[in-house]
Amino acid sequence: MVARASRMTPPMEYVRLYDEAAGLDGVIAIHSTARGPAAGGCRFWTYPDESAAMADAVRLAEGMSYKNAMAELPFGGGKAVLRRPAGDFDRAALFEAFGQAVARLEGRYVTAEDVGTSVADMEAVARYTDHVAGRTALPGRAGGDPSPWTALGVFEAMRAAVALRSGSGLSSMTVSVLGVGNVGAHLCDLLAEAGAELIVADIDPARCARMAERHGARVVPLHEIAGVAADVFAPCALGGALDEATVDALKAQLVCGAANNQLASEDMAARLLERGVTYVPDYVANAGGIINVAAEYLRESADEVRERVLQIGPRVAAVLDDAARQGLAPSTVADRTAERLMQERVAEPA
Repeated sequence: MVARASRMTPPMEYVRLYDEAAGLDGVIAIHSTARGPAAGGCRFWTYPDESAAMADAVRLAEGMSYKNAMAELPFGGGKAVLRRPAGDFDRAALFEAFGQAVARLEGRYVTAEDVGTSVADMEAVARYTDHVAGRTALPGRAGGDPSPWTALGVFEAMRAAVALRSGSGLSSMTVSVLGVGNVGAHLCDLLAEAGAELIVADIDPARCARMAERHGARVVPLHEIAGVAADVFAPCALGGALDEATVDALKAQLVCGAANNQLASEDMAARLLERGVTYVPDYVANAGGIINVAAEYLRESADEVRERVLQIGPRVAAVLDDAARQGLAPSTVADRTAERLMQERVAEPA
């Protein structure tokens, strides 16, 4: 996990989570409720200590404020980070205890899936609170695993960025994908269908093998993926992928992926700009999942989700066009837009 300097202010509220009997150990960070309840998923991961989990929660909660504002959703930003217990544990009991903690916040925080959590986990949370999404989808309604929607949004973002930069389609592109888990695999499916050539890397060799068998993807070691000859680099694993070494090694002229907080530090945006690499701000591209979560929470339809996710492409094109005209990094333009939208209070959902 990579912590980076906060853009604006620290979270307005921390909620320490601890239930020894249930194995619950973590934190909820609420960064902003200016636009509505803080919304953001629950990450379940192995952290070395409490401070590492806290740092990740702070960074992710801030990112959700920007993501939700940029997607024009009636939510602020928050995140839950839970430390995975060592050894055996009762998963249902752990997430039920987490659900009780969410319930005590009385709607100030809305949780959902994130890295390490599933629909089944959210169903356990829902036994104690209504302030949860990412549950089993009802007929005609938004819901279920948000990963396909995240992938679709990244695909639309990438397609818009490629068209703007080169005037071509994805069928003539080679895309290197770092991380082919739930979102990355769905993205590879969409890219292959569009005719793109794929190069993949992942910590799990079995995931790469599936992409090779399904799409003829070329598999490379993790340490080589950033430097392979490709048109687009898509970071779809954990944050901090764009560090100094990675940026210097890049051969791709466009970066567009699903990972949150891809810039290891803020100065990486300027470094990418200096190198002539177009960087699609992560939270603009990967908003499809939270769009689905928001629609589920607001009891909207899957059709409404699709309509909003398909707006990600035009939104990315507008950010990149503004950045080019002003000579600024796209992340700077996106941040300024999101910060303006964060100041615009909107009605809270019922």
